[in-house]
Amino acid sequence: MNHITIYTDGSSRGNPGPGGYGTILMYGKHMKELSQGFRHTTNNRMELMAVIAGLQALTKNELPVMVFSDSQYVVRAIEEGWLKNWIKTNFKGGKKNADLWTTYHELARKFQVKLVWVKGHADNPYNNRCDELATQAADGKNLAIDQGYEDALASL
Repeated sequence: MNHITIYTDGSSRGNPGPGGYGTILMYGKHMKELSQGFRHTTNNRMELMAVIAGLQALTKNELPVMVFSDSQYVVRAIEEGWLKNWIKTNFKGGKKNADLWTTYHELARKFQVKLVWVKGHADNPYNNRCDELATQAADGKNLAIDQGYEDALASL
């Protein structure tokens, strides 16, 4: 069965600090790389942002999507049902990143998404490339604003 493959990784310098994500989309012989850097964010936000960016870039929603991530936080939240509980309880107890989780949840409803954990910094060339993209983006100039993170900081 044909499916879209997405590899993702996030990075944050200092956590929190400057951060970025790297995403690779693959379908058949086609491959596309995405990345973006942010001036102030966290690693977990960038891990999740990488998945969101990959899904946002898709133009077909009839194909299954396999997302590979080295983030236990992201994979387990989705595959073990944590996210469903967080949404059901409106992120009670101060669960972080509600803005991104809500965005992911809305996007994922358009697709058949399966997340798979891969060991980071190991021998997977696509995961390693996503790490390069994420760290280069975090180290870049003219970094974007992670509005959700900065708004949360301002409300403390």
